[in-house]
Amino acid sequence: MTNLKKLKVGVVGATGMVGQTFLNLIEERNFPVSELKPFASESSLGKTVSCLGKHWPTEVLKAGCFDGLDLVFIATGDELSLEWSPQAVKAGAFVVDNSAAFRMNEQCHLVVPEINLKLIDRTKPQIIANPNCTTIQLVMALKPLQDLFGLESVQVSSYQAVSGAGAPGYEELLSQTKDFENSNPQPKTFPHPILFNAIPQIGSFNDQGFSSEEVKVMSETKKILSQPDLQVSAFTVRVPVLNAHSESVWVTFKKETTRDQVVQALENFPGIKVIDQPKKSEYPMARNASGQDEVFVGRIHQDPGHPRRWMLWVVADNLRKGAALNGIQIAEGIFDIRPGL
Repeated sequence: MTNLKKLKVGVVGATGMVGQTFLNLIEERNFPVSELKPFASESSLGKTVSCLGKHWPTEVLKAGCFDGLDLVFIATGDELSLEWSPQAVKAGAFVVDNSAAFRMNEQCHLVVPEINLKLIDRTKPQIIANPNCTTIQLVMALKPLQDLFGLESVQVSSYQAVSGAGAPGYEELLSQTKDFENSNPQPKTFPHPILFNAIPQIGSFNDQGFSSEEVKVMSETKKILSQPDLQVSAFTVRVPVLNAHSESVWVTFKKETTRDQVVQALENFPGIKVIDQPKKSEYPMARNASGQDEVFVGRIHQDPGHPRRWMLWVVADNLRKGAALNGIQIAEGIFDIRPGL
């Protein structure tokens, strides 16, 4: 760690799944914290969260609550972030916001550290947007291919775990699994029963037939890759997997290449791990990616219908690299921190 200063850190939404993952990663990566303020709803008042060998009492958001903090992680919905993120910046803190509130705001950078960390002015407190979980793993796989071969178009179909809907979604799948003989479970988090099912809806639909999750992926991918003319089409599906999202991706390059060159480009990119021996049934899977930091890529093969189109299978833990880990890495970049030291 080149900057030895320990930081005063706030975590908004500390008792949720992403908030808890932030706390776990602070501990795992020995993030330099001198003071931790976990913020949660009034129902959590009196409770504590455990991190770095201490129990920290939860607090509620109120005027002046961010005073003195260096860094605030936001792990709540858009409405709370819109209200409180600017107040944290005004108090002098950098904000890493995991909601969608500021992602497409022209005044805010949308950051995946391996791709565009250099955009951040480290001298000025600001809101840095953490991308959508589905987008992060997609652009991680696309960036090295863009750099070497150029991107003409991208089509992606995602198969998203229930943890993407937070603890209620996670518990709903577990509950339906325990009661699997019930032929008519009553869903609460999802529009239909998730057990033994695949639901082609994540979020609300617009008049063009796209869900809000699909719109996020399409717009965020172009912004992160700084390629506004890139053709991106997304189709998102919720599946009965506890954790880690999977994606089938069709990528059309601007020039022809070989499979070896595609594999090498991916293997050389930080944060990517290639698992690609399909004849031995070796490829990325959600149950293996869950709890891991890397973005896993496999099933790399050429589309026979187009000489410049390639197909990939991309899998990553949506709570870690898809959310909290990406946010922690942003903070490490801002404060010049090398993890684990």
